[in-house]
Amino acid sequence: MKNIIDDLRRVLKQNADEKIRISGERFFREEVKSHGLRAALVRSIAGEYFNKLPENNKEAVFGLCEELWKSGYLEESFIACNWAYKFRKEYTPNDFPVFEKWVSKYVNNWASCDTLCNHSIGTFIEMYPSFVSELKKWARSDKRWVKRASAVSLIIPARKGKFLNDIFEIADILHSDPDDMVRKGYGWMLKAASEAYQQEVFTYVMKRKGSMPRTSLRYAIEKMPADLKAKAMAR
Repeated sequence: MKNIIDDLRRVLKQNADEKIRISGERFFREEVKSHGLRAALVRSIAGEYFNKLPENNKEAVFGLCEELWKSGYLEESFIACNWAYKFRKEYTPNDFPVFEKWVSKYVNNWASCDTLCNHSIGTFIEMYPSFVSELKKWARSDKRWVKRASAVSLIIPARKGKFLNDIFEIADILHSDPDDMVRKGYGWMLKAASEAYQQEVFTYVMKRKGSMPRTSLRYAIEKMPADLKAKAMAR
């Protein structure tokens, strides 16, 4: 099994491009490790090597995912997310501690955070709604990416009209967070919720706009009609 990871990393290094690495790192304020591959190529490599993994052995594959996370490389985190999501139909409640560990211990940038949360964790929460209470605990974390994860894990469910009250509760917890990445995260969550509940999100924003960070406010109202945007942005 370890040979698969060694071989995968060899292929990533063979396809590394210094120009792509430098260009990609400009999207991050924090320091990130990157081999320097375009996203489409990373997806292709992920798919190729997934076909070499043991079938119907989620635990073994999740173990390989953990090895990829440990490297700290952006592309390897994306492959870990890709492989984990392919087992989404087999998720059980026992997988939550695994996802929580990945978020808390390994996620160190917005791209890895959002890729894991939008897909695997968001799907997990839809399958096991009671775990939304754990996201509220994440929102009170002292770790920036765990706090962002509490919000962005609900992006896809929010678009489907799910978890509205929980979304508002998480937004309240994160309301005055000083971290810009957390503010953007919960603003994005509210924007997603507005696709199904425009009036409810607008009412929520209007009640809090005097204290809500402008970054969060702008994100939350981004998909609303111009007249509602003007009302929300008015001082």
